[in-house]
Parts: sequence; C-alpha cells; structure tokens
Amino acid sequence: MCAHVLVAEDDQRQAELLRQYLRAAGHQVTVVHDGRSALAQSRRQPPDLLILDLMMPHLDGLEVCRALRRDDSGLMVLMLTARADEDDLLTGLELGADDYLTKPYSPRELVARVRTLLRRRRPSRDKDDEVYVAGPLTVDAGRHRVEVAGTVVDCTPGEFAILAAMAARPERVFTRTQLLDHTRGIERSSTVRTIDMHVSNLRRKIEPDPRRPALLVTVYGLGYKLTGEP
Repeated sequence: MCAHVLVAEDDQRQAELLRQYLRAAGHQVTVVHDGRSALAQSRRQPPDLLILDLMMPHLDGLEVCRALRRDDSGLMVLMLTARADEDDLLTGLELGADDYLTKPYSPRELVARVRTLLRRRRPSRDKDDEVYVAGPLTVDAGRHRVEVAGTVVDCTPGEFAILAAMAARPERVFTRTQLLDHTRGIERSSTVRTIDMHVSNLRRKIEPDPRRPALLVTVYGLGYKLTGEP
C-alpha cells in the first residue's frame, strides 16, 4: 500500500533513516524538522499519515497534534517519544494520536506500525451505516448488532458505544476518558469507573476466557485497545 507519509523529526540522521525505510516500503515521504513546519505542511498538503516526534523546536508534537485536531483533521498520527512519562503518552492519546512508539525503536517496527495504521483507512461514509470487523468480532453500527464468530451478542447502549468506537480503530489505545466521551448522551451518570465495568461486562460477552482477555486487552497505565488478531 503506497501512501504519502510526513515525518516530523528534529534529529536529521534519524529522519533520514526513516525516509529510507519508508521509501523502501513503497511510500512517498516528506521530512520536516520542527513543529511549525509539520503543522504548515500538514495543512498545505495533508499526508495519509504523520509520524510526529514529541520533542521538536518551535512547536512540540503535542501542540501540533492539538492544532490538527482543532482543525477537525482526520489525519492519522503516529507519535514518537523519548519520554518515559506516562502523562505525555496519555496527553497525546487524548489529543487523538492513533499510535505511539517510544525511543529507541526499530525502524522495521515503525514501518510495520505504519502498515497497520494505513490498513485501517476506510472510505468516508455515514458512520451510522458502518460495519466494523476486528478478528472474530463484527460490529454493525446501523443495525446496532454485535457478533462474535457469527454468534449474536446482546450489548447495552453504553457497551455498544464503547465497542463500536474501539472496533472502528482496532489496535488504537483508548484512555478511559476517551471511552467516557463516547458514552455521553447515552449514560449521563457515567464515570471512569463505569468504563471499567463496561469493559469487564464486554469481556464476559466476547472473550472465550474473560480472565485472560485476548481481544479487548488492557494497556497498563494507559487504557484499553481492541486487537484485530486475538
């Protein structure tokens, strides 16, 4: 799958290495070295995916991501961070980053992550008519129907809202606060603790062994994700 990838990385040697690996994988690559250039380039010629380093001059990666989401940009973002602080990762995910890698990382792993993210792209359609598939799980938003390996599973409105959001972007980490946003308007009294309860109930319904979840998994310190290949 050939795509236009924008690399925003202030380390010029690292940026050039990424350019070489991504080009070898068949992608068109544009490289910038600071946050302002990343934002300007993303607005001028929106790429299919932005690889965004958090630590950059002029504007850091979080500010770039925040500005893009204010633009209502649907651009996919893969964050790169050398920071070990979970707060930075949480902030990036809250701002709408689709995935992240912590430095040091393998360029081959990055290319694999890029390939996975690009596979998630779908033609723009009415979300109410969308059907999402993640491994054995099928979520039909229009019919409000969930199936696991062909078996229909009954879900409450709150459970369905969470599952549909995660099935639309498999492998993406969702924080509890993000999942809470998806239940607003459905469950006015929802709290972060409610999200944990919904996840626990969903695991009983969709997992072969809820005590060892393989589909709806915990990403410790961050939140939850739905895997496409349990």
